[in-house]
Amino acid sequence: MKHVLSLSTLFPNAANPRFGPFVVQSLAALAARGDWRVTVVNPLGVPPIALGRYRKLAKIPPVAEERGLTVHRPRFSLIPRFGNRLNARAIVRATLPLIREIHAREPIHLIDAQFFFPDGPAAAWIAEEMGIPLSIKARGSDITFWGGKDFAREQMLAAAERATGLLAVSEDLKRQMIELGMPASKIAVHYTGLDRDKFRPLDHAGLRQRLARELGFDMPENAPLFASVGALIERKGQDLVIGTLTAIPDARLILVGKGEDEDHLKALARDLNVTERVHFAGVVDHDLLPLILSAADIMILPTRSEGLANAWVESLACGTPVITTDVGGASELIKDETAGLLVKRDIDVIVAAARRLLADKPAPQAVAASVEHLSWKNNAAELAAHYERLVG
Repeated sequence: MKHVLSLSTLFPNAANPRFGPFVVQSLAALAARGDWRVTVVNPLGVPPIALGRYRKLAKIPPVAEERGLTVHRPRFSLIPRFGNRLNARAIVRATLPLIREIHAREPIHLIDAQFFFPDGPAAAWIAEEMGIPLSIKARGSDITFWGGKDFAREQMLAAAERATGLLAVSEDLKRQMIELGMPASKIAVHYTGLDRDKFRPLDHAGLRQRLARELGFDMPENAPLFASVGALIERKGQDLVIGTLTAIPDARLILVGKGEDEDHLKALARDLNVTERVHFAGVVDHDLLPLILSAADIMILPTRSEGLANAWVESLACGTPVITTDVGGASELIKDETAGLLVKRDIDVIVAAARRLLADKPAPQAVAASVEHLSWKNNAAELAAHYERLVG
């Protein structure tokens, strides 16, 4: 059995249980195959004085068994807001001795980074120091955001040159990586997976009443119901979704997610007199999310940038069409009106698209069929094949 060590700052923990769940799902599915032993190193950035949200991080056990994975959580010194250019080297200092120990016990055949910054540069330095092949995965904001920062772009391009192979979550992200200066010959597309037992079209009979009791939010059966899933930040465009309610008077909206824009969005709902028709659900359990998506008529996410949003995939799998912008891998999922519509970030355009889909609703099973090729089993098989190519 070959051994991959995955370095990932993007990984769920007790302080942030919804931080990168798709990473643990992918790696757990790989480990379940039985042909790759998977060890995870999840570095936790903690300031010298751990206050507020960092206090809980500092108390997380240094090693745990989770979903069939051994997860190590060494701490590295973090300077909030100002230390980003130093984080990769800080991660190397904190993790290299541990990784050497792991390698001495169970030889590592491949180092893997699950996010391009700061994980990619850190993993590249470690792989070069140890003489081990390296894979780095790009997921979206690591390229679209960090690629716009000179210091981060320089570190990422150096890591890409050192890497044995690279992964992108969509063809569009691969194109962006190439435009940034990364070698095209090294990049393979690796789409996300999906828990098909949870994310599937659910029977609508009584679903809204059940959700209404669970959420404390009135959702009449005959009223349009929209969902918007994503962090409550300006980039995701939830303000535009709230704005559509003024043009579709009986519609309701469930916002799933937390973020710095929450107070602004609540104030906007008050200003537009739609407070009673907007429910802020916060971060919901993955058992509740399929119910929300199945009950909704449309999932609307007018995001400014994205890699391949899990919200798109999960909504389609639940049989709910998507209205979103033509960014990232959206057009690779939404190929016709059965899956939804690609629109501009404009309220009038979004309203017109919503009315169009409400007037001619696609069958949930037909919507779900558009992503039937995505599963964690397929994701793991493709990841294992990629790793095999890199180690020879």
